[in-house]
Amino acid sequence: MLKLGFVFLILILIPSLPVALSKYGAIEPLLQGLDSKRAPPSVQEAAAFGLLKRLLPTHLSSFEFKIVSKDVCGGDSCFLINNHKKSSQNEAEIIIRGTTAVDIASGLHWYLKYWCGAHVSWDKTGGIQTTSIPEPGSLPRLKDEGLKIKRPVPWNYYQNVVTSSYSYVWWDWDRWEKEVDWMALQGVNLPLAFTGQETIWQKVFKDFNITSDDLNNFFGGPAFLAWARMGNLHGWGGPLSQNWLDQQLVLQKQIISRMLELGMTPVLPSFSGNVPAALKRIFPMAKITRLGDWNTVDSDPRWCCTYLLDPSDPLFVEIGEAFIRKQIKEYGDVTDIYNCDTFNENSPPTNDPEYISTLGAAVYKGISKGDKDAVWLMQGWLFYSDSSFWKPPQIKALLHSVPFGKMVVLDLFADVKPIWKSSFQFYGTPYIWCMLHNFGGNIEMYGTLDAISSGPVDARVSANSTMVGVGMCMEGIEQNPIVYELMSEMAFRHKKVEVPEWIKSYCNRRYGKAVHQVEAAWEILYHTIYNCTDGIADHNHDFIVMFPDWDPSTNFETGVSNTQKKINLLPPGIRRYLFQETASDKPQAHLWYPSDDVIKALQLFLAGGKNLSRSLTYRYDLVDLTRQVLSKLANQLYYKAVTSFQKKNIEALRFHSNTFLQLIKDIDVLLASDDNFLLGTWLESAKKLAVNPSEIKQYEWNARTQVTMWFDTNDTTQSKLHDYANKFWSGLMESYYLPRASTYFNHLIESLRQNEKFKLIEWRKQWISQSNKWQEGNELYPVKAKGDALAISQALYEKYFAK
Repeated sequence: MLKLGFVFLILILIPSLPVALSKYGAIEPLLQGLDSKRAPPSVQEAAAFGLLKRLLPTHLSSFEFKIVSKDVCGGDSCFLINNHKKSSQNEAEIIIRGTTAVDIASGLHWYLKYWCGAHVSWDKTGGIQTTSIPEPGSLPRLKDEGLKIKRPVPWNYYQNVVTSSYSYVWWDWDRWEKEVDWMALQGVNLPLAFTGQETIWQKVFKDFNITSDDLNNFFGGPAFLAWARMGNLHGWGGPLSQNWLDQQLVLQKQIISRMLELGMTPVLPSFSGNVPAALKRIFPMAKITRLGDWNTVDSDPRWCCTYLLDPSDPLFVEIGEAFIRKQIKEYGDVTDIYNCDTFNENSPPTNDPEYISTLGAAVYKGISKGDKDAVWLMQGWLFYSDSSFWKPPQIKALLHSVPFGKMVVLDLFADVKPIWKSSFQFYGTPYIWCMLHNFGGNIEMYGTLDAISSGPVDARVSANSTMVGVGMCMEGIEQNPIVYELMSEMAFRHKKVEVPEWIKSYCNRRYGKAVHQVEAAWEILYHTIYNCTDGIADHNHDFIVMFPDWDPSTNFETGVSNTQKKINLLPPGIRRYLFQETASDKPQAHLWYPSDDVIKALQLFLAGGKNLSRSLTYRYDLVDLTRQVLSKLANQLYYKAVTSFQKKNIEALRFHSNTFLQLIKDIDVLLASDDNFLLGTWLESAKKLAVNPSEIKQYEWNARTQVTMWFDTNDTTQSKLHDYANKFWSGLMESYYLPRASTYFNHLIESLRQNEKFKLIEWRKQWISQSNKWQEGNELYPVKAKGDALAISQALYEKYFAK
């Protein structure tokens, strides 16, 4: 691991600062301090070369990399691409220079995209397309002057505090290495580094006389750590074994080491006040309160109502300082930026601005006593989600409770609900324009490409802008690669992107060739699926994967609504449903585009398939698009089934419900034809981390539970978070979603057959029992695809849409 000692920045006051030093105002000292912590140029250049070796091992001699000073680009971060002046056959063809290894990697990616027609996405979204890259010795040349691209803002931030649970939880170093490479290629230079923090907490709490046994009911299980960290729950899915704790700390050190080698600045966690119950016993005079219930069905104290240490208590600062210092001891002096979100789902006890200012100052004091140069990175979502509390005086009190330049705010949902516009640029506080995009790691084709292509530019050039970065804050990754490629480019774009032209280029790069039918399909997808403008957070509520738990006896109008009137938005990862179901509510699934248009896009996509049948990126997109149109069709079939029930037409109910069930089976077959839509992969990755039979059982239960029931139940009440993290995965479709829908429709049919009221409670009892057994199961599911995706998609199109 790269060892970096403590580096303290000495600020010297001088009468007039150069333009480069004053460009970003209060955060300039921070940027200079972070630059001083970076790995030496030789280490970064070697790290960039290592990335090239993993990405494109055939072209190791084709590129030369070099770290340069920011002075080369007028004080900004940048990359420069030039033709290499070859004097012999074996010399490099292209030289890429950058202010960090991340910038070099970004320049490499830019060259491979826009000169070689290549494409890079996550393995689970089709992977890379490099067949279009010419052989070594024949790489495309640039114009004589080459290319210089500066970052318009210093930072490209990455991750949500819950991504670690929805996406990263079962990863080993091999998978993490690929992710850090992906980050570097996309220009990410400010990623969260949250792995292994429980091991640090174990060491910290030991110094406060809290034993490992005391922590068994404090930490959540592996798949629920994000919410235990935020104080939403405790003990659920746990306890954590010492094997897990030790393993994760080793992994975190590998992750941080590679981030540092590439010139990234990791964002580490800090203390938000969440404490184990034992602390109250050991410190009886401390100001420790118990939080209210968070989404349990019966307020079960085994995992409900966690303990919070008041920031005004001196013990808060003591623990906060100890946590920061313990991280520095383990990792070295690697960062000055720390995340803390004390007030998410936990409004202060009074709205008195003076009190809020005192609380904010105490939180920052706990961080800064551990690192005197510390900066507090905070999610700004609470100002929207709890806007009834956070009025201008309260917002200003919190943001101004720390020294100017010592707080950076994430405008977390700026792609749909930007806060910078309504908060006078966060009252002068530096902020990062972020795209949220995904909830629960759901699989749903969705995007706001126009907003992404223009929003960061509009924010940056607005009057009195305090924007200092762009970011991606999705709850789950490995979906909608087009959205993340465009958003990543905004870290280097000074002007708005012309999306239609960009999509055509993207389409050709992604598949390695131009196919006019597929280009036409993507033009439709841009104007429909990827141009949502209704302002609704897209959490997938399609009825196959989030089956309505209700009694349809009350009449309702048929058809899928284009609006969701009952929206209840809470902070990401700790949000309840976008709408709450009751016995008389009409379930609604999000539909923001004409379905017929997207079916036409699928037809075009299929028509171009014979030219792309061997392309993994095409196969992924084809399966995903076919799944999308079939899932929306299923919503219509569901409505027809329950309408038939209301009209007491048992034959129509049987017909439509059977068609719905058959559709689930057909989608399962479709998903099974691509390696990236398999339940088995998720379960096996969980079990692979276990070192004994007990851990195998625990980790598999965690993995199964997160994507299904999520949280606790009782005999007659499903988890309030059931299906929050739903997935369109083969195996999950037929073994879980199919029997759920089948039992429900059977109860409806029996109700009509017996001329009795629908027995909702009886169905719930049956289904909850079945779900519990499935969650505790250990049956195996495939980890390799089977079937011809193109042939299956074509057959399903003809079956459901050709007529």
